[in-house]
Amino acid sequence: MRRFPINWILFLTLALAAGFGLGLAYSWLISPVTYVNANPALLRADFKDQYRIVIAASYKASHDLARARARLELLSDTDPIGELSAQAQRMTGAGELFEDTQPLAQLASDLQQGVANTAIINTNTPTASVSFVSTPFAAIGITPVRETPLAEETITTEFSEPTVIPTLSFEQTPLAPQQLFFTATPRPTSTSIPAITMPFTLIGQDPVCDIGLSPGLMQFILMDSRRNQAAGIEIIATWSGGEDHFFTGFKPELGDGYADFIMQADTVYSIRVVEGGSFVPNISAPTCTDENGANYLGGLLLTFQQP
Repeated sequence: MRRFPINWILFLTLALAAGFGLGLAYSWLISPVTYVNANPALLRADFKDQYRIVIAASYKASHDLARARARLELLSDTDPIGELSAQAQRMTGAGELFEDTQPLAQLASDLQQGVANTAIINTNTPTASVSFVSTPFAAIGITPVRETPLAEETITTEFSEPTVIPTLSFEQTPLAPQQLFFTATPRPTSTSIPAITMPFTLIGQDPVCDIGLSPGLMQFILMDSRRNQAAGIEIIATWSGGEDHFFTGFKPELGDGYADFIMQADTVYSIRVVEGGSFVPNISAPTCTDENGANYLGGLLLTFQQP
């Protein structure tokens, strides 16, 4: 009887394939690898972005700059400050609210300066003014109290229990100021009143002819009344058929009050600083000439300051 030769190579290949398949099934389905206490540097890029957001939120609450720096070092970024600024700009470009991106920009700015800034901008809570509360009381000679409901309760007690002062009657003149109290200006409610912001005024509009800069680069510097650069100020650039919104402070390496925008040739722009309502029309990129006599698109530097 003739025997057919056994194909040992085929059997070996099938055995290896079966072992490989069983190994994958065991490692992926039966007992997959679980990472515990992994190094944040091993996270994916989107998880690193979430990690920076949590660090910035924690810093906004605690102002612990050293702890925030130590947490960022766990990500092993080559340039932690640049990564924070870049992420803030990406979030702004994606339409995220300024309240969500501002902690990242603030942390990047404070890391750049090496000093924690406790005066973090909060655009959600307007400043309420209660200075006018004392006006009606002072006008009638009554000492103001901290909360007006207490004053009202005190007056009500005097009317409901006149026997506390037997020598006085309701027709006596000392009660007249109390009558004025009820006809005076109504008491302030708990409604918040936004603080009046001083406008930013254009104090400089200088052409910039630097072949090393991007063509048509329009740069902004915004300063407060003490000549400190102001971060978190919204600027709107409009032109025929378009509009762009951007904020100061997203490039802390260039200054807290710095922002920029790329202009196109033969396009006229209008600039508005949202906080304060400053408006500058008819802005266009200048034409510059290099050392060889060739023309190129130059830039502008606009400087604003609060009075």
